[in-house]
Amino acid sequence: MPKHVIRSPFFYVGDKYKLMPQLKELFPQKISTYVEPFAGGGSSFLNTNAERYLLNDVDFYVVELHKCLSSYSKKKGAFLRKLYGYIREYNLSCSYKNVTVPDELKKTYVKTYYSKYNKNSYDRMKVDFNRDKSNMVLLYLLLIYGFNHMIRFNGAGDFNLPVGNVDFNKNVYKAISSYMDFMKSKNVSFFNSDFQTFLNDVELDADSYVYFDPPYLISGSEYNKYWNESEEHRLCDFIDSINDRGIKFGITNLVNHKGKVNTTFLEWSKKYIAYSIKSNYISFNDNTIKAESKELFVTNYGTT
Repeated sequence: MPKHVIRSPFFYVGDKYKLMPQLKELFPQKISTYVEPFAGGGSSFLNTNAERYLLNDVDFYVVELHKCLSSYSKKKGAFLRKLYGYIREYNLSCSYKNVTVPDELKKTYVKTYYSKYNKNSYDRMKVDFNRDKSNMVLLYLLLIYGFNHMIRFNGAGDFNLPVGNVDFNKNVYKAISSYMDFMKSKNVSFFNSDFQTFLNDVELDADSYVYFDPPYLISGSEYNKYWNESEEHRLCDFIDSINDRGIKFGITNLVNHKGKVNTTFLEWSKKYIAYSIKSNYISFNDNTIKAESKELFVTNYGTT
């Protein structure tokens, strides 16, 4: 099991950071081209060794954030100076730089003092970003200081996430640093498309490895709300076509969760090799021996 796992600097809801020690044991040992149609925050590709990386996500802003951060991979200091400049400009707390919340506020709002301190500053920053939505460094700060580090836009196209009870801390610094150290030495290309369009447009061969981490049909997170049964069928059918071409793939998916069963994926997976994964989805309110959730990793290759 690997000792070191790189955390995505997006702290993306649903990322595979905690699962990577298990998944790395199941990925092929040698990968020429690593292909990921649902890249998300990037914890999967950040912990996979390959000669080149083709990374896609349907979310425009996720891709633009990756492009922005990776463009600074050889000038990390310049990126951090920009971040610190905005933190000072908007008068945000920054525990990494010892810019702390007043003790009186900490005593009054024991569990929510960061959100109380940063709310007005965060709201100003949100208004400034929404003027033209082009400043990805500002969007990144909104992500770091926002509720659950989510990327959320309303129907009018405005970023509308409320402030979170977090700030720029040592974990954020470490994640940015690790991301840029990885990116500066890798051959990485980003794409913004539907998963099927992306995979039809890139060149895949026997040395490629395609890892799928799609939205989970039976979980209720924000990220998964546009995924449905039809999309699940489309994905499974398309993976069959990849298998028919002799291309290695792996896919993680949730098959049991809070009484729901993903029968579509469960039946489809029987064609291939399936491994149980110790899932992120743990109920802290249920100490019975019956597991509430079950996650699978399904492949068309052996791992031994």
